[in-house]
Amino acid sequence: MATHEPVDRQQDPPLPSERSFGFVFAAFCAIVAGLRHWHGHADARWWLAGGVAFATLALLWTAPLRPLNRLWARFGLLLHAIVNPVLMGLIFFLAILPTGVLMRLAGKDPLRLKREPSAATYWVDCAGAERRGTMTDQF
Repeated sequence: MATHEPVDRQQDPPLPSERSFGFVFAAFCAIVAGLRHWHGHADARWWLAGGVAFATLALLWTAPLRPLNRLWARFGLLLHAIVNPVLMGLIFFLAILPTGVLMRLAGKDPLRLKREPSAATYWVDCAGAERRGTMTDQF
């Protein structure tokens, strides 16, 4: 019996369309061309030509963009496999671990994990115990 979604198989996410890929890269090339032109570089026209080429292919003939789209998606998956664990580790070691250490040093125990041998129960008595036995007004 499966209790959750299967996590044992590797699935690649669906690729975006070649047309949207072409437009995104055309916009990227146009932005880079504008920035290069703004800073006075002579290679801005080549970036603009690349943007025009991507836009033209996206509008008229998307087949040549398919291998580039797949290559870009694979590059994204590679970056995900490298960057995601690094960032999660940084978040843990720079935010969560120091917070836990400071709380321990301050004597805080918000989860009530300390053992109390003298306690009869660890049950937390909640407010509204007078209605515990009824099934009316549940929501």
